Amino acid sequence: MKKRAVSVVLAAVMTTLMAAGCGQNRGGTPQDAAGAPAEVAEKTTYRIAVVKQMDHASLDEIADAVCEELDQIASDQGISISYEVHSGQGDQSVLTQIGTQAISDGVDAIIPVATLAAQVMATCAEETKTPVVFAAISDPESADMTGIDYVTGTSDALNTAFIMDMMLAQNPNVQKVGLLYSLSEDNSTKPIAEAKEYLDGKGIAYVEKTANTNDEVITAASTLISEGVDAVFTPTDNVIMAAELAIYEDLAEAGIPHYTGADSFVRNGAFATCGVNYTELGHETADLAYRALTEGMEALEDFYLTDGGIITVNTETAEVLGTDSSVFADMGEVVEVTTTEE
Repeated sequence: MKKRAVSVVLAAVMTTLMAAGCGQNRGGTPQDAAGAPAEVAEKTTYRIAVVKQMDHASLDEIADAVCEELDQIASDQGISISYEVHSGQGDQSVLTQIGTQAISDGVDAIIPVATLAAQVMATCAEETKTPVVFAAISDPESADMTGIDYVTGTSDALNTAFIMDMMLAQNPNVQKVGLLYSLSEDNSTKPIAEAKEYLDGKGIAYVEKTANTNDEVITAASTLISEGVDAVFTPTDNVIMAAELAIYEDLAEAGIPHYTGADSFVRNGAFATCGVNYTELGHETADLAYRALTEGMEALEDFYLTDGGIITVNTETAEVLGTDSSVFADMGEVVEVTTTEE
């Protein structure tokens, strides 16, 4: 099932790193715990490291949900699960320090949140084969996080075409779309390519702007406004998410809806998304980590796709744009939210 050594799989990935829901893939179906090794199943005390790639609303929501579910599992099973939550601050060297320390401390599992965190934790755990159960990698295969015998996790793959359909439902006369993302985010590579293919097929022009810091995101958004785009699309890009509160008002006031890859963007002011509920994803990831500890990694698939399909609309932003969530009423379940600074 999962046999490759991470030293081979991640060699090219780590070189790249130094330089830098609503969807389908082969995520598995949970299996029962029959046949779990007795010595594993009888363990009643576990230590887990939860490692966020950086601090921002999406990753905070996932980490909080992971911890909440670990507490619930401990209560339900009558066991002890202790955990520490760390932030890599978006820095590979910081993440490496965290992962190295976690392995040295002898944790039973590591739960990294987002792609870079997962890649670094997998490298740190290569020798010990400590279970690494990642959360929220949009494209685990492209990130080289499949085929590793001690790694599994949850994917928040986007249905990019559906979000583009939402864009046209809200404004059938869209002529130019801004694509706002970071080149350092593996999560953005596939959906940006899908967005370009979709827009090319519709004969709709697009402008790409990339950024790797908050200031660069603000500048890129301002440039898209000045170039007169009719809408902006951003996938589940952690760099852009971290700056959403700094750009949403300018975009909305310019009459430009921002369509994104996760509901946490929308809670920070973006207009709309169709994707995964990150609280549910966090719960599912914690459940998967417990399965890894009690059933063993051989019982698990490379990754599991978290169900999406929830349309989330920011009603305050919609009001500024002069539209409302009713434009999506025939497309699926619509959840209305307002802007928070969390």
